[in-house]
Amino acid sequence: MDIEQRQAELIDHFVKQASNQKGAALGSVIVEATSQPSLFAFSEILAVPNIAEFEGTENSKYLDMLRLFAHGTWSDYKNNAGHLPQLVPDQVLKLKQLTVLTLAETNKVLPYDELMEELDVTNVRELEDFLINECMYTGIVRGKLDQLRRCFEVQFAAGRDLRPGQLGSMIQTLSNWLTTSDNLLISIQEKIKWADSMNEMDKKHRKDLEEKVEEAKKSLSHKKLHTVSRPTLTAEGTRRSTLNLVE
Repeated sequence: MDIEQRQAELIDHFVKQASNQKGAALGSVIVEATSQPSLFAFSEILAVPNIAEFEGTENSKYLDMLRLFAHGTWSDYKNNAGHLPQLVPDQVLKLKQLTVLTLAETNKVLPYDELMEELDVTNVRELEDFLINECMYTGIVRGKLDQLRRCFEVQFAAGRDLRPGQLGSMIQTLSNWLTTSDNLLISIQEKIKWADSMNEMDKKHRKDLEEKVEEAKKSLSHKKLHTVSRPTLTAEGTRRSTLNLVE
């Protein structure tokens, strides 16, 4: 089963669970969802009406925690730990994995120093083990560890839930990409037309050259034929002509 299908099944499962629970029981569902090793998207769960009802109640900390896993990072948790439930080890691991995805959104070359600071990792060995075993092996990122340059080169990273207000920015980015693609297509079409025109000119030039070569061949052939058909005087004929002149 691929990661996308597994994610879809887990999302469907937790949406149904959240829709049927209230109060503290719903808080337990949120903790379970954010601890699930194979789940990295939470916007559908966040949209469940029962969860939205946590706003402004004593259980609002669970709503804030779910928002953290949908959009936040490990640094965000550390800065707001006093207002959030304490995370269990599986949640800590999950939030650090999500932090790598967030960093990979804007930079495809992640320096080791930055990663160690963002993930609270103390040495390179620990960092590389985390990237290999907890990120690349799980399929959420692909890339290359460059020990010489001390960086992680990201080739692929799974997308995170859209943050509030991010949709407009994404639409603008896609619009700009579409405009650039259209301009590139027009440029390619113009170059194809130019290439076709040059090809036609080349064909015409070849044809003209071949015609000139044929004309030259015919001209040479005609000259040779004319030279061969001229009468040739023999030595005897020459002698007789001379005698006639003497007489």
